[in-house]
Amino acid sequence: MFTVGKPSLFKDVPEEVEKLEGQGKTVVLVGNSKEVMGIIALEDSPRRGARKAVERLKERGLKVVMLTGDNERAARSMAARLGVDEFRASLLPEDKVREVGKFLRKEEHVVMVGDGVNDAPALARAHVGIAMGKGTDVAIETADIALMHDDLGKVEYLLDLSRHTMSVVRQNITAALTIKSSFAALAFLGMMPLWLAVAVGDMGLSLAVILNALRIAKG
Repeated sequence: MFTVGKPSLFKDVPEEVEKLEGQGKTVVLVGNSKEVMGIIALEDSPRRGARKAVERLKERGLKVVMLTGDNERAARSMAARLGVDEFRASLLPEDKVREVGKFLRKEEHVVMVGDGVNDAPALARAHVGIAMGKGTDVAIETADIALMHDDLGKVEYLLDLSRHTMSVVRQNITAALTIKSSFAALAFLGMMPLWLAVAVGDMGLSLAVILNALRIAKG
């Protein structure tokens, strides 16, 4: 009977394992109850533009944390290549949920970006879950937002879009309350016919709000 898995599943681990992990690689061993018969070294490559995306997010004052199931050495190597603020390694799906929960308890706004089955629970736990375009079906269905492209740079675009949207919403609410109350007061004081107050304060305002909201599409 063969065993395939992480080094901790084996009693006698070859010295090569430590060397490979020191190079930032994830090691999978193949063997039986007596000995290790093979070593498989896996190495992740950062997504194109990932480091630049991390830099842009940090420039905005955001904290970037990497959650991964890879071993400590591999995670440390990848974290250094990406320039993230912190990382957590050797995480199972429930561990990722727990880590997201820690940030939530600190009353921080948490955005989780992921693409795998193991990321799905954490995507659901975060304030906003973002699934990558080429992610698994489970991740895409669980996330609040699914990117059409496999580009981490789009996360910054989403932040800009959300802030622009909230700005337009506030403008519309403020305009609606101000204009409606003004025209209602003018009609009550007899300074404006009621039908004109309704036409301008209702239909005219509705049109203005719609036109203002269309600016979001241009953003």
